[in-house]
Amino acid sequence: MSHWYLRWMDKLYMLAMVIAGLALLVMTIVIPIGIFSRYVLNRGESWPEPIAIICMVTFTFIGAAVSYRAGSHIAVNMLTDRLPAALQRLCARLVDLLMLVISALIFWYSYQLCLELWEQPVAEFPLLTSGESYLPLPVGSALLILFVVERLLFGSQESRPVVMIGNHS
Repeated sequence: MSHWYLRWMDKLYMLAMVIAGLALLVMTIVIPIGIFSRYVLNRGESWPEPIAIICMVTFTFIGAAVSYRAGSHIAVNMLTDRLPAALQRLCARLVDLLMLVISALIFWYSYQLCLELWEQPVAEFPLLTSGESYLPLPVGSALLILFVVERLLFGSQESRPVVMIGNHS
């Protein structure tokens, strides 16, 4: 069971990393297009800003799950580094459990938000509804839940080869 779960988490991790990377790439391309259009062509386009915001939300929430699994998220360890090893492990478990609770809350409320706004169109970008534009929130929090469960069941995955891709430190 553990091998199967870890293999699926590796695939989800890679997919999430690609999605977050593409969102960041699209955002860095779209923002200069909007600036060029507004200040050089003297014609403000309506679509670059909502696309950039959707990409930023996607990068943030999907990227947070990727960062959590890789162990590269921001952490303040000043207090816990001074504790005995047993208390450090206890604090790490407590943090993981709190992450699970927070991720579940974010998932629940963002899912409800998507449902409520599913039919409401985005004025600047009519191809998308507001509910669809908020989909990265529940998707990212669901990924985070899966990665937290993985950490609780199987320990940290920071040293797995798929997680170490591109890490040369």
